[in-house]
Amino acid sequence: MPQLPHPTPAQLRRAPLPLRGRTALVTGASRRAGIGHAVARRLAAYGASVYLHHHVPHDAAQPWGADSPQAVADSVREACGDPDARVLDGPADLTDPAAPAELIVTAADALGGRLDILVANHALSGSDGGLDEVDADMLDAHWTTDTRSVILLVQAYARLRAKLPPHTPGGRVLMMTSGQDNEGGMPKELAYALQKGALASVTRSLATTLAEIGVTVNTVNPGPVDTGYLTGEAYDEIAALFPAGRWGMPDDPARLLAWLATDEAAWITGQVIDSEGGIRR
Repeated sequence: MPQLPHPTPAQLRRAPLPLRGRTALVTGASRRAGIGHAVARRLAAYGASVYLHHHVPHDAAQPWGADSPQAVADSVREACGDPDARVLDGPADLTDPAAPAELIVTAADALGGRLDILVANHALSGSDGGLDEVDADMLDAHWTTDTRSVILLVQAYARLRAKLPPHTPGGRVLMMTSGQDNEGGMPKELAYALQKGALASVTRSLATTLAEIGVTVNTVNPGPVDTGYLTGEAYDEIAALFPAGRWGMPDDPARLLAWLATDEAAWITGQVIDSEGGIRR
């Protein structure tokens, strides 16, 4: 059986900017306290040019309120490792069936005509309940935002990516789930758990489909992350479940997601990976 040559010493050394020249779209990057912002900063620090998607009305309707898209973009821009990299941003309501494909085209055009990395981080918060409270509107709202829009984003990304030469390096799709399949589940957020479970379930199917064009597909479960949505005694109770005695911070899953975008992770696809700090449920 033929053997590949061993990597040279130079090939074994990590590149200081492993994503230099690559381009990325990060959805749901609308709050400096959020995971999307942390992921975008990591990608930018690794050398990528990044397009930040935001939907301010969603955050404005939440208890934590909206952030400034300009402030988010400036924060990502400050992290850029490559002086030639660009950071751009724009809005989109991904509940509109046409919006995902439009966003892919907009981001690719803004980044020079190519899109290497898609991080589907956005999700609907609230509008949910347990079995006694959940209704058709809640189920439909989460399906539209959490699942349908992600699949349509991946579809549009794949169509764009297929126009490149076969196996052009750097093709990455990264999705987010929420530990709904772990012990205990999410019995008080059935609509959200259902739709995030669908993304976990479809990960391998998407990976098989996109392998033909040299794109890997992986999903990350970040576990409980402190994005400012919980305080007080309940916050302390969750922190005590972690061996480290603290919640996950946005940069904790961001490090994994950014690594999955690099060439070091080129042989990993179709996986749902927990990044939970050993939480004890």
